[in-house]
Amino acid sequence: MNLRSKLALVIFIGLSLISVAACQSKRPSRNRLDENHFPRVILWAWERPEDLKSIDANRFAVAFLAQTLVLKGDDVVFDPRHQPLDVSPETKLIAVTRIESQKQTGQRATLSESQKQKLISLVLHTRELRNISGIQIDFDAASSEREFYRGLLRDLRAQLPDNLALSMTALASFCAGDRWLNDLPVDEAVPMIFRMGADDRTIKTLLVGGEDFREPICQRSYGIAVDEPLAIKFKPDRRIYVFNDRSWTPADAESVVERISQ
Repeated sequence: MNLRSKLALVIFIGLSLISVAACQSKRPSRNRLDENHFPRVILWAWERPEDLKSIDANRFAVAFLAQTLVLKGDDVVFDPRHQPLDVSPETKLIAVTRIESQKQTGQRATLSESQKQKLISLVLHTRELRNISGIQIDFDAASSEREFYRGLLRDLRAQLPDNLALSMTALASFCAGDRWLNDLPVDEAVPMIFRMGADDRTIKTLLVGGEDFREPICQRSYGIAVDEPLAIKFKPDRRIYVFNDRSWTPADAESVVERISQ
């Protein structure tokens, strides 16, 4: 082998190693929900009175809206949960923070470092609520807000206990090919396959046809709604988050189990 061939081989091996390393860096992070033995079905409890004392804590967890934070100028407007939530002490809970941003002229979010730190402080405060086993962020970030959101998740993860799960919701379009979710420090990105608007037909056709979301971090869970049936076979290794536009009843919860078992 002459010198030129040897050099070409060295370059080829080097590039191959870089490629392998890059692929490994994009593998999904650990899944603390699995580590903490979360049930497969998680009921979203939004801003309405919820009495979930009777649900089986071995079969259901609850992700409840703990607060809504609105980014307005350089401020963060805090709106806590107003409705009662009643669960048994054994039920695993995820505290959900909904983030919204003002787009009006003169009130547009600055996305500053101080604003990010205010958000983190308020999210960390939800850990003090009773029986919290995970944190979830619900933020439909616009393209111009994504770097801010990435920084928020990175800094938040660094300040959470190592064993506490960090989840995020994701528009289904984010999971179907929008690569900005790569390397986010979360345990899962829950693709919301309901109320999808213009993406509805495309996403449902993808899933009904047996295809999957391209983003690995979106391949750990589904987000569905009670009132939007989906003709897909749910993969058995994924958690199912379920939204209900009314207060939960035991019958509603049982209907979810029946639906995902088909």
